[in-house]
Amino acid sequence: MRNHWRLLLLRCYSRSHSTISIFGSQFQVHSSPNSRSFSSLLHPRAPHVFPPSFGSQSQSPKITSVRFFSSSELAIEHKGSDQVGAVIEVFSKPETSNDDIKMELESNNVVISHDLVLKVLKNPDTSYDVARRFFDWISERENERLSSKSYNLMLGILGVNGYVKEFWDLVGIMKKKGYGVLRATHVRVSEKFEKEGRVGDLEKLKELFASGSIDNSIEKMCSRVSKVIRKEVWGDKVEKQLRELNIPFSSNLVTMVLENIGTEPNKALIFFRWIEESNLLEHGGQTYNAMVGVLGREDCLDKFWRVVDEMKVAGYEMERGTYLKVLGRFIKRKMIKDAVDLYEFALNGANKPSEQDCTFLLRKIVVDKELDMDLFLKVVKAFTNSGNLLKNSTLDAVLKSLISVGRFGECNNILKAMKEVGFLPGATLQSKIAFRLSSDGEKDRASEFLDTIEASGCNPNYKMWLSLVEGNCVAGDLDHASACLKKMVEKEGAASAGYALQPLVNAYCRKNRAVDACKLLSDLVTENELKPWHPTYKVLISDLLVHGGFKEALNLLGLMKNQGFPPFLDPFIKYLSKKGTADDAMMFLKAITSERFPSASVFLNVFEAYFKAGRKNEAQDLLSRCPGYIRNNADVLNLFFSMKSAEAATVTAVAA
Repeated sequence: MRNHWRLLLLRCYSRSHSTISIFGSQFQVHSSPNSRSFSSLLHPRAPHVFPPSFGSQSQSPKITSVRFFSSSELAIEHKGSDQVGAVIEVFSKPETSNDDIKMELESNNVVISHDLVLKVLKNPDTSYDVARRFFDWISERENERLSSKSYNLMLGILGVNGYVKEFWDLVGIMKKKGYGVLRATHVRVSEKFEKEGRVGDLEKLKELFASGSIDNSIEKMCSRVSKVIRKEVWGDKVEKQLRELNIPFSSNLVTMVLENIGTEPNKALIFFRWIEESNLLEHGGQTYNAMVGVLGREDCLDKFWRVVDEMKVAGYEMERGTYLKVLGRFIKRKMIKDAVDLYEFALNGANKPSEQDCTFLLRKIVVDKELDMDLFLKVVKAFTNSGNLLKNSTLDAVLKSLISVGRFGECNNILKAMKEVGFLPGATLQSKIAFRLSSDGEKDRASEFLDTIEASGCNPNYKMWLSLVEGNCVAGDLDHASACLKKMVEKEGAASAGYALQPLVNAYCRKNRAVDACKLLSDLVTENELKPWHPTYKVLISDLLVHGGFKEALNLLGLMKNQGFPPFLDPFIKYLSKKGTADDAMMFLKAITSERFPSASVFLNVFEAYFKAGRKNEAQDLLSRCPGYIRNNADVLNLFFSMKSAEAATVTAVAA
């Protein structure tokens, strides 16, 4: 049947005439009434179904405009860096070898695409040397990335920088490729030639432009072909007009036409089929990739997969730039399942997606409207089955995405999926997860996480226990924080638990629960031989004394002494001077005593504090209870004598 490929325009078409709305324009299609249904040509993996917003199948689907990601845009989202800047930096190093350049570009996740080449050559920060080295490098290694636009940009750079010989050499190369000098380049370089008085070169350039060589440029030929295709419904008339153009179709020209009419994918596909069936060109990797790039959209999924399979059977690979372009478009349109299918396909090809691509896709899955764990596991398994290993950096990125949409509580499901392929997060990441869950008040999920880690044969280390304690303190659940600390002592022993007690004691004090903290600390010391940090004792003692917990503070003072810490005197003396009785003072002095009462200097400090607070009776009462060596101490006697003398002088002055 002649022109049977026209059926590719139709979706479940059974009449001889139909009208499909393609981006707002009416596109009539004529086909033979004997044509077999197009549904038999659909790819089995991707049967086309219009999204609900398109209305019922009996109506013409209204397609909304789509902003397509370029490959550079998607790669930038992967790494969060400026690819153009990275290219400029790499090619600014004059002594770098080609292999080193390739390694540096890959380390920056730079994907060489046609769009990126244009952006680099257009960038005002691109010096002549960088542009020349970059253009030469692309010419040698990835010449298919260069188009007429690329050559014209480089031609302009050569001309305006005074490299006249190189300018004409490049013109010669462009002629062989069928590329002409664009008007913008002609104007730009002409102004430079005229300014520098290069009359001969200026005339030569004018003759080149006026000779009509531009009419034979690939851009002009593309424009003519595209105009014919867009003008009316495809049929014998269109085919006749295309043949009458008498244009030699090359891979570059066909690629340019497909990209030019890409907003009308059905016409693009008809043109693609017609070119080969008319023996005008045998499609290769370049044209297949261009066609795939055009069809990679939500309203052409069936045709997209069919051409992808054809390309694979023909022995051609999907280029990374094409993959990124289509993947970005799928992601932009929230077509996550299709993005995963594309990722799986690319993993089975020669141009495998990078590790960053896996991370990028996993992040998009977890922030989708509904978290689809089947899709998540599918990507993880596809990645690891291809010989890759998951890394902590991937999980870290996924967890940050979960946080961004308020789904961190789902992290256990994420971990279970990754555990299926043998991945277990490292100690640092375990600590982060434990802290986040507990600080969010998700104590049940935190316990589940802990069980998952232990079930994997990995005992939680002290950092995770600390994170659990600190997280529960942040959440205000001090009882659960205490339970975690006790479990830590049970699992890890008391030797390394002192650091975890510190934040818990601080949290109790902030909640005015210093007495509860004191009981916890005392029990851990006496029952588990835990040794708190010196600052922990000091903080707790100070807070107890502020809130009237004198006896509890004295108990801690005894524990400090037993564990070899120096006595903590200042807050006690301050407390005694304001509130303490002589009995309290004696209890304090005995608590800091080892074999006999402390030195006279400690008594002297207490007496002075009483006198400064105006509590001379308490000072006198304490003196009467002191041992003889204190009562007879010269410094003590002098202090009391001076206080009495000062009091007598005050009385005399008042009487006078």
